Amino acid sequence: MSSKPEFFHGIDIGGSKIELVSCDAALAIRHRQRIDTPGRDYEAFLDAVYGLVLEADRQLGGAPAPVGLGMPGVTDPRNGEQLSSNVPALNGRRLLPALQQRLARPVVLGNDCQCFALSEAQGGAAEGRASMFGAILGTGAGGGYCVGGRLIRGYNGLAGEWGHWSLPAGLLARHRLPLLDCPCGLQGCLERYVSGPGLALLYRQLGGPALDVAAIAARAAAGEVGAQRCLAVHLDLLGHGLASLVLALDPHAIVLGGGLSKLDHLYAELPAAVGRHLFKGAQVPPILPPRFGDAGGARGAALLVRQLGTD
Repeated sequence: MSSKPEFFHGIDIGGSKIELVSCDAALAIRHRQRIDTPGRDYEAFLDAVYGLVLEADRQLGGAPAPVGLGMPGVTDPRNGEQLSSNVPALNGRRLLPALQQRLARPVVLGNDCQCFALSEAQGGAAEGRASMFGAILGTGAGGGYCVGGRLIRGYNGLAGEWGHWSLPAGLLARHRLPLLDCPCGLQGCLERYVSGPGLALLYRQLGGPALDVAAIAARAAAGEVGAQRCLAVHLDLLGHGLASLVLALDPHAIVLGGGLSKLDHLYAELPAAVGRHLFKGAQVPPILPPRFGDAGGARGAALLVRQLGTD
C-alpha cells in the first residue's frame, strides 16, 4: 500500500453469520455489523460482503479501507480455490480475485484460526509475549503462530494447522481408541479426537450415550465415572498435542479458543498433562483463556490486512 489507511475492515466468515468490524490505526473497533451468511448462493454471498464493506465505508466517512477476511478451511496455493469451507457456495471458488474486482481495493484472505491467534497476540491474552500459539478447540482443531505480534503464515499459508498432526499409535492403543479417518484424507488426526465433536466421540467410544460437550462436562462434575474418564483421556490426548507444539515451536504462551476454551478444568489440569509428554527440564508455557473469544475473528482479519499491508 502506498500510504497508511485510516481504517481496516475485518470480516469473519462463518457458516451461519458474517461479521465485519472496522479498526482504526490504534486497533480500536469503530464499527461493527453482523448478518446471516448466504451459504449456498455464491452471487448472494459476494453481494452480502460488498454491502457490508460499503456500509462500513459510509459509516466511517473516509477513503475505502482495505479488507481482510478470516475464512474457514484453506485456500489451494496452486489456483486460489477455497477448500474445506463450511460455506458450501465457496468451495471450488476463486474468492480473492472476485472480491478484489468487486470491491476495487486491497483484499487479503486468511484462515479464521490464524486470525484468532493474531487478535489474541495484539491486545489480547498474549499481548507483550515474544511468541504465542492460538489453539482453537471447536468444531475442529486449528490454530495460528505469532512472533513479535506478527502472524507467521508459512510457505503454503498452513502454519498452525496442528489439528492435522497424527496421534501416535501407542497413545491410541493405551486408551483403546480406533484409528479414525479424517476428512482431510489423513488418518489419526488430532482434530478427530480433541475437538468438540472429538470429545463427544470419545465419550461414545468409552460406552456413553450421544451427548454434547456441556452435558459431558456436567456429568463429570456430578461424579459420573464414565464422563470423568472421558475428560481424562481427552486431557491426555490434548496434552500430547500441545507438548508437540512446545517441542516444535516453543511458544511463550498458548491461548485456547473455540467452545472447549470455556472448560475451566483445562486451565487447571492441562499444564501437567502437557508436561507428562515433555522430557525432563522442559517447561510448559502459560496456557491462557482468550480475551476476545469468538469476537476475535473479525478483529484478527482486520489486523491481518493491516500486517500484510505494511510488509
